Amino acid sequence: MALTLVVNGRAHALDLPPEMPLLWVLRDALGLTGTKYGCGVAACGACTVHIGGQAVRSCQVALGDVAAEVTTIEGLGGASSLHPLQEAWIAHQVAQCGYCQSGQIMQAADLLARSPAPTDDEIDAAMDGNLCRCGTYPRIRAAIHAAAAKV
Repeated sequence: MALTLVVNGRAHALDLPPEMPLLWVLRDALGLTGTKYGCGVAACGACTVHIGGQAVRSCQVALGDVAAEVTTIEGLGGASSLHPLQEAWIAHQVAQCGYCQSGQIMQAADLLARSPAPTDDEIDAAMDGNLCRCGTYPRIRAAIHAAAAKV
């Protein structure tokens, strides 16, 4: 079944099963490997992308159910610049192994779009479903505060 999917501002004509998880469409069909497979059951947040501006777990969204533009970590910043969250992540040395970080950043971007100056409690609540095995949660919170000051 031919479907058109807009990802990071670019339209893609896809002949894929509509029940295929968006995560595999992004990684395997489009080569956008910044979105990670973590658990496959929407429990870890590694596969977080934006659909229509809202953070969702791409492992649990079927291609045929996507009705708005998708933004991945590759499309978050500009073509020649980083998003303020990406800059803050670097400045605060958030990443250890880095595996969860694209999902963390995408979830944080959704938070900042809804709450431009979040409190610690708002950050903790918004980021609750994104797991980091390295335990960089204090750095994540600091980076979100730093990015909020720039957005």
